[in-house]
Amino acid sequence: MENIRVSNASKSSRNATRNGMAKQLAPYAYLSPTIVLLTLLSLVPIATVFYYSLMDNVIITTTPPAFVGMDNYAKILSDSRFLQALSNTLVFSVVSVIAHLILGLSFAMLLNTRLIGAVPKALFRVIYILPWVFTASIIAILWRLLLNPNGVVNYLLLELGLVHEKIEWLSSRQLALAAVTFINIWAGYPFYMVSYLAGLQGISDDLYEAGKIDGANSVQLFRFITLPQLKPIIISLAMLDFIWTTHQFTLIWMTTGGGPVRVTEMLSTFTYKLAFSSYEFSQASTTAMIILAISTFVAVFYVRNQRLANE
Repeated sequence: MENIRVSNASKSSRNATRNGMAKQLAPYAYLSPTIVLLTLLSLVPIATVFYYSLMDNVIITTTPPAFVGMDNYAKILSDSRFLQALSNTLVFSVVSVIAHLILGLSFAMLLNTRLIGAVPKALFRVIYILPWVFTASIIAILWRLLLNPNGVVNYLLLELGLVHEKIEWLSSRQLALAAVTFINIWAGYPFYMVSYLAGLQGISDDLYEAGKIDGANSVQLFRFITLPQLKPIIISLAMLDFIWTTHQFTLIWMTTGGGPVRVTEMLSTFTYKLAFSSYEFSQASTTAMIILAISTFVAVFYVRNQRLANE
């Protein structure tokens, strides 16, 4: 009898262990399709690109690939073309992020105010959201037509007497970067306006009423109530916007192609040209890994900010 009891006890223990392991492994079983797809679609390509960045003579080559280690990184980081593309990308991204913040928050507050009726608000929402409806290719074509020397913008400026000759907006070394930055700002601010508007509508009116009772004016209400309440949204959108903007390719490629004379060359267009114009896939892979490192650096701060916001 004691042997039977010991046997039953051991079976129960094994069953409990199995059930415990099953419960622990169940979440991973549900996640397994996502993990497999993530591995195949993200991790494997990243690992392949990293491998290419450490090699020479890859993909299109008549000689066997050779391991060169960090030589490609040293070569890229000392390349004046890469440094110019990096500088252009930082200027393009930082200015776009700041402008998106200012414009998005300004229009969101305008649409959230009680000074405007329901019908004008609805009309303004349609007008403000229009740039978000168009794809990047349509936006690029539209602004190429508008900024053409014989386009609408130059015509209006000449008629108003603001300029005395036609301006080459996208072909001028002095104006091209500013022009594509303006286009990107125009195309992107509606998303941030909608996000900030949702945040504003989530702020309790009791906070503003308490502030008014304490004698706060409009500026103080904005500084001490609106901004602190929107801080998590502002930080999150700024980080995401920076990552998205550094990856901008279609808009630049279809407006200036990185020209004239590389004044609008971005990291994305520089990488594309290295790979598919110069067929320097090792150098292109190296540049891609540097872009990934920059994005990962910003993404780490984004994740930390999200965790702090949840806590």
